Amino acid sequence: MSAVLSFDLGGTNLRAGLAKAGDVVAPVSLGHWPAPQDLAEFRARICGLIEEHAASRIGIAIPGLASGTRCVWVPNLPYLDSVDLASLLPDIVIALGNDAQMALLAEAALGVARGLSDAILLAIGTGIGSAVLADGRIVRGHSGGATSFGWASAATDDPGDEVHGWLERVASGRAMDALARQAGLANGAALVSRARGGDESALAALEGPATALGTALAGAVALLGSRSVIISGGVADSLDVLASPLLAAMRRNLPPHLRDIQLLAGGFGPRASLIGAAIAAQGSPLWKEIST
Repeated sequence: MSAVLSFDLGGTNLRAGLAKAGDVVAPVSLGHWPAPQDLAEFRARICGLIEEHAASRIGIAIPGLASGTRCVWVPNLPYLDSVDLASLLPDIVIALGNDAQMALLAEAALGVARGLSDAILLAIGTGIGSAVLADGRIVRGHSGGATSFGWASAATDDPGDEVHGWLERVASGRAMDALARQAGLANGAALVSRARGGDESALAALEGPATALGTALAGAVALLGSRSVIISGGVADSLDVLASPLLAAMRRNLPPHLRDIQLLAGGFGPRASLIGAAIAAQGSPLWKEIST
């Protein structure tokens, strides 16, 4: 049976995994390498692994927008912008998608969203990625650009920013790191640790980003009717501290029939996008193909 390779390409690292065609399971890790710095290095790494493992299908998660087999916009790896991977890697079946969408695919097929038809995922790390499962399909939208939730805003007087959306600026891991430094701490993890220990000033500092997340998420829940919100990425480890103010903000901004929300921590940690890419490459019905 032929092999399926999956790749999770980030701005810093490239991770790879291996599965058998037809097996909808988490792939075996093949390791990780520094992210390729140009198209030639990218092609050489991918082609080398395809040849080594005799792969006929690959799935690739990227930190940007994708449409079909074409990379539309990859801010941290601009050499991929507008590149059609089908031309770069002929005779290979390719499933290409945004890393948060791939992470939600993993959760919907094998993880905490298994059996659900509707869910929202926020991947909160240095920035904020997002994805939506609606009526049993991952929503991808025009050019793969649906659910760019880091750009959601609950501030009518915000002047905007060319690079980062409002929610990302106030509630991402980067934003929590900035709050921690204001309190004389090393990073957001240290601030969360203080809050976990009952420190009132740390709890008060974290209420801001948690309330922003909950307020913005209320709009998404009202629009989609989703009852499950999955938090993945580094901030998922802080849900014991953030869940209460986050849920309170969501519920006070929702009608009664939508307040029964479950907040879930993603089950696959940093491997979620790699697993989702393998599942997409298998042709999962959750992953609807879109044209370029």
